[in-house]
Amino acid sequence: MSEELRLRIISGIIMAAVVLAATWIGGFAFRLLAAAIAVLVYYEWSTITQLVKVERLSGWVMTALVALAVLAGWTGIAVVLLGTFLLVAFVLAIAAPEARVWFPAGLFYAGLSGISLAAIRGADETGLAAMLFVFALVWATDILAYFVGRTLGGPKLAPKISPGKTWSGAIGGTVSAVIAGSAVALSLTDASPIWIVPAAFVLSVASQAGDLFESFIKRRFGVKDSSHLIPGHGGVMDRVDGLVVACFAAFVLMAIRALASGSAFELSGATLLGL
Repeated sequence: MSEELRLRIISGIIMAAVVLAATWIGGFAFRLLAAAIAVLVYYEWSTITQLVKVERLSGWVMTALVALAVLAGWTGIAVVLLGTFLLVAFVLAIAAPEARVWFPAGLFYAGLSGISLAAIRGADETGLAAMLFVFALVWATDILAYFVGRTLGGPKLAPKISPGKTWSGAIGGTVSAVIAGSAVALSLTDASPIWIVPAAFVLSVASQAGDLFESFIKRRFGVKDSSHLIPGHGGVMDRVDGLVVACFAAFVLMAIRALASGSAFELSGATLLGL
């Protein structure tokens, strides 16, 4: 076994242990993880996209405030803060000599990463089930898309962005995600298959879109890894690209259900699972 592979395995085990422990404990421990992901994602995004100094510094302040609201468990306040900061970021981006979307886009990507993760997990057992539901379908998507794609091959999914991905892998990953996610949700809760199956499908597609999006960003700026923060694995964005976009989609589903029920600010794992 090579030293690089050994390092990759060890750091992978440590990451999995930390994430699963924080997920199991919930509460402050998981909110700390979510806030840390938001901050680290902004750091990597701002480095990759080469934000200018004023964008980088103002973005740090904005992301830190959103992360603090997430850490405190104030989901509604975090959403309001992020929305306000996005308006400011768009104004700054438009007013710059060379208007660019990377600053507000990075703020949105990082801020919503922390907000959506924390909102899904919440502090109760239903939130734990909802987070495990998301983990199961994202991991199933990643793993089976890889193996099915390598086995069956066929037309490329997005050859200019990620040449290794195929339509067969994407379909195989999605089918696997629906099975794995539905199995977790239905075994842990009284969720209805009528809701869970299409929800798992949507989140799996979103996960793959997130993977492609990060590949596009790295190709656009000519980088191999988002950073070198994780030994053997690259950066945080490299590891959570599919997860955070799946969580974005889950957050939207939660918001739609909450609004439909007249409870605009009750965003929780129970809402995601249709309970």
